Amino acid sequence: MSRLSGKTVAVLATDGVEQVELFEPVKALKEAGATVEVVSPKEGEIQGFEHLTPSQKIPVDRALKGADASAYDALLLPGGVANPDQLRGSEEAVAFVRAFFDAGKPVAAICHAPWLLIDAGVAEGRTLTGYETIRTDLRNAGANVVNEAVAVDEGLVTSRCPDDIPAFNEKMIEEFAEGRHREQAQGAEGPQPTAH
Repeated sequence: MSRLSGKTVAVLATDGVEQVELFEPVKALKEAGATVEVVSPKEGEIQGFEHLTPSQKIPVDRALKGADASAYDALLLPGGVANPDQLRGSEEAVAFVRAFFDAGKPVAAICHAPWLLIDAGVAEGRTLTGYETIRTDLRNAGANVVNEAVAVDEGLVTSRCPDDIPAFNEKMIEEFAEGRHREQAQGAEGPQPTAH
């Protein structure tokens, strides 16, 4: 089944990424027919982690400074603690994330990765989940936070932890296959009431 054939997905990550949250979704995306590129502020490779233990090195396909969000159909944000914490301190990384929302493109974020949504200014008013220790941050940013394996809101898929990966992957592929959702740019109109 090639539901994502012809689509290119960016995976934004850096050192400290929870590698199972990168490897498993990437495997699912490729099996669904997508082309996947790991994009990072670092060139060469990044250090994957298994919880707090350094594990495998992960090759970087494209340096963030040379990456154009318009070249991708969707964005995957894997978690880990250090990974999104470093990325949200990078104006370039935050702008890259924001560009997907401005274009109404689907985004999937797991574990601590929804931190990036706060810094990109896109959490407010959205229904999200995330790792338990970041849920207060999400609420403070104006999100409607739920404690569920996966939350879907207008093309934005979020999950809590590695245990949620099967549900996360299923919804991610579904939303990525649907493609663009309503524009998320500031000033975009919300859904219009339907006539009965």
